[in-house]
Parts: sequence; structure tokens; C-alpha cells
Amino acid sequence: MKEIISTDQAPKAIGPYSQGVKAGGFLFLSGAIALDPATGEVVQGGVVAETEQVMKNIGALLAAAGLGFEDVVKTTIYLANMGDFATVNGIYGGYFKENPPARSTVEVKGLPRGVLVEIEVTALCR
Repeated sequence: MKEIISTDQAPKAIGPYSQGVKAGGFLFLSGAIALDPATGEVVQGGVVAETEQVMKNIGALLAAAGLGFEDVVKTTIYLANMGDFATVNGIYGGYFKENPPARSTVEVKGLPRGVLVEIEVTALCR
């Protein structure tokens, strides 16, 4: 069975997908971009502001599922520019101080709404 996870504390899906799905003992979150949940607009301020918003959005979805960052087992970071890696890594790392998840980071040609960073998360359900 699968359970759809959604919250108004994170941006609404902008396509035919769910914010998150619990299945098989895991929570799978769709890629999070830097949309302000209140306005649906991309936050301004470059890669720092975008990464901070992405992590807030992920935190809201994890909380909606009764989980936290400590439950995350795998992430994939998509960057529009690999030159932003150190900046994104610094902010991201602040959320995983102990036992960080497995991670992949890739540079992509483009991301939805022209954002600079998107992060996808898989967490273990308790």
C-alpha cells in the first residue's frame, strides 16, 4: 500500500505528482525546489536563499510524515552549476550533522522554473 503525504507548509505540486509517498517502509519525496509555499514563487537571493528554502520545504514534508532529517537515508542534489557545490554543501550539511545520508550530486542543463538547485529525498519510516 502507498500513502500520499502532503502539507500546505511546502509548495503544492506543480504537475501530476505527489509531494511525497510512503511505501514499503520508506518515504519518497519529489524533488524540492525553492518555491515559497505561501506564494508559489521562486525565492530570490541566489543559490544560498534557494538552498535554504529547499531544505525548509523538505523539513516540512518530513514533518508531515512524522519524520525528521535524521530519518533521511538517500538524497540526490541537482545543480544548474557545479560551481555552486561548496555553497550548497555547506547549507545542506547543517541539516545532517551526524550519520548523514548517502548522496549523489549532479549538474544538469536546466531545472524547473529556472531554479539553481533541486533536492530529492528518501527517508526510512519509523
